[in-house]
Amino acid sequence: MTSQPTPRTLGELKSSGYQSRDVKTEIRHNLLTALRGGTEVWSGIVGFDHTVLPQLERALLAGHDAVLLGERGQGKTRLLRSLVALLDEWTPVIEGAELPEDPLDPITPASRRRAAELGDQLPVAWLHRSQRYAEKLATPDTSVGDLVGDVDPVKVAEGRSLGDPETIHFGLVPRAHRGIIAINELPDLAERIQVALLNVMEERDIQVRGYTVRLPLDVLLVATANPEDYTNRGRIITPLKDRFGAEIRTHYPLEIADEVAMVRQEADLVAEVDDHLLEVVARFVRHLRESTGVDQRSGVSARFAIAAAETVAAAALRRAALTEEWPAVARPVDLEAALPVLRGKLEFEAAVEGEQSRELLTHLLRRAVADTGRSLLAGVDLGPLADAVAGGQSVTTGERVPATEVLKALPELPVLVEVAHRFGVEPSDPVGRVAGAVEFALELLYLTRKLGKRAEDGRTTYS
Repeated sequence: MTSQPTPRTLGELKSSGYQSRDVKTEIRHNLLTALRGGTEVWSGIVGFDHTVLPQLERALLAGHDAVLLGERGQGKTRLLRSLVALLDEWTPVIEGAELPEDPLDPITPASRRRAAELGDQLPVAWLHRSQRYAEKLATPDTSVGDLVGDVDPVKVAEGRSLGDPETIHFGLVPRAHRGIIAINELPDLAERIQVALLNVMEERDIQVRGYTVRLPLDVLLVATANPEDYTNRGRIITPLKDRFGAEIRTHYPLEIADEVAMVRQEADLVAEVDDHLLEVVARFVRHLRESTGVDQRSGVSARFAIAAAETVAAAALRRAALTEEWPAVARPVDLEAALPVLRGKLEFEAAVEGEQSRELLTHLLRRAVADTGRSLLAGVDLGPLADAVAGGQSVTTGERVPATEVLKALPELPVLVEVAHRFGVEPSDPVGRVAGAVEFALELLYLTRKLGKRAEDGRTTYS
């Protein structure tokens, strides 16, 4: 964070050459500057480069309020929070004012009175852009007072008249003046509460218990909504939808590489997890999103993939503690450990219940392993490895089987060198990474050629 500018009074601010501009113009200017200079704006946003981001950028350049429409876990809130980067780093405000008002353009009666009395001596403070973003999770109990404002009984008790506009305690929207206000899950707002936003978005005035306070609010209003909410918990009323200049559909990552990058970026992994295991997780999630046994109206959140990767890493860490094999490195044997933990994060169709849901998850995970193995080992002849284990050179793996034992049981075959190369494994890498690559090839043989058997305790013997 750079140091804030120095002007401390209105006179000094004028002398510095400062000129007022509304927040949408400010965002448009900063976005154009970033686009021209090739500056990264949407830090941490993965998979939207050619779909969502161009639409959002066009909406911002047009000065439109926008609603992001998409299933849970598609990064809608994160995208809205990244809008802060398009604001000026520091913005002058009237020091001590109830709202963050422009010293050159006060909007409340109290600030106008102070500006008239103090003139160029009106004190100025500086607001960092991180303080110009307000967010509200819409809930059924949200009130008009929360968003717009209400009469403050303390101010009335101080002797002010009930008809005095200065008795109003402003809500979240007026307090976001000269900034961004984000409302998450907008359809969850009761319809009568949504009505309170109509004037804010169009006429820019607010009404509180019979007061009509003309406040030329300067805000960018953005919101998120889940399509299922339109028929489940609520809907966005038609007049409010009409006031949003842009409705932008979000989506889950379209490419496996994007899902892997997102998981790598977001997951807090307590052990080493190679990209090929994250690719399995990504493909597993993709299969879940396409499965008729999973309720697709609820979606399969990106948080599911993150939790899956974190559970795989935790399984590797636990195994390392049991076998005293460090550093902890995830292997294919750790993948199925995630299934019991993650089962509760999904909504299944009525026909898929109990044991059937567990079998569905196991089947789709093994499909993901096979798909990843075929992709990474395309063109590699695993015949010599299959012949070796089928001919009596059996290999056993499991939660309590150290990687060193897996490698000792393996024959010396040229194909294993190629397998390691395909998985990006070097001889100097931790033994867990080497064993993990070979285990993946053995698991592919198990799934495609039925080579081996799996015991109740999770141990698999490839033979």
